[in-house]
Amino acid sequence: MALWLLKTEPDSFSIDTLKQQKVSCWEGVRNYQARNMMRDEMKEGDFAFIYHSSCKKVGVVGVGEIVKNAYPDHFQFDSKSPYFDPKSQVDNPRWFMVDLGYQKHLPFVSLARIKGNPFFFDPLMPLVQKGNRLSIMPVTQGQWDEIIKMSKWKE
Repeated sequence: MALWLLKTEPDSFSIDTLKQQKVSCWEGVRNYQARNMMRDEMKEGDFAFIYHSSCKKVGVVGVGEIVKNAYPDHFQFDSKSPYFDPKSQVDNPRWFMVDLGYQKHLPFVSLARIKGNPFFFDPLMPLVQKGNRLSIMPVTQGQWDEIIKMSKWKE
């Protein structure tokens, strides 16, 4: 089992939306490195932190579970979708998605608190690395445990 952090903008898709839908496709990944992790490494049964970004309260807000392995992102073939890719072919898709199931909300753990915790700098967690804008990133078991521990603190 692997552990992940998945970034989402809550105005587009939030932990509350995932809870309401119970299971949702995690679509729209258009970065090759993130796509490769999702396609090649993310597996059914893996867990992921849901992380709200590009909002007033940036940080970890909950946990989801990968419930379906990667499969072609059908939005790449839809010319009306913002995720349309005219260079992608049905027999050789460029982009993939997984299905994510809701597990639970967590008490909010802000990016500022994560960055303020020396634990995340050795080894360096991609989330705290300057310039890292990936929407999907691996999380070590130790990093996972530390964020779970931090989530029990009052904000």
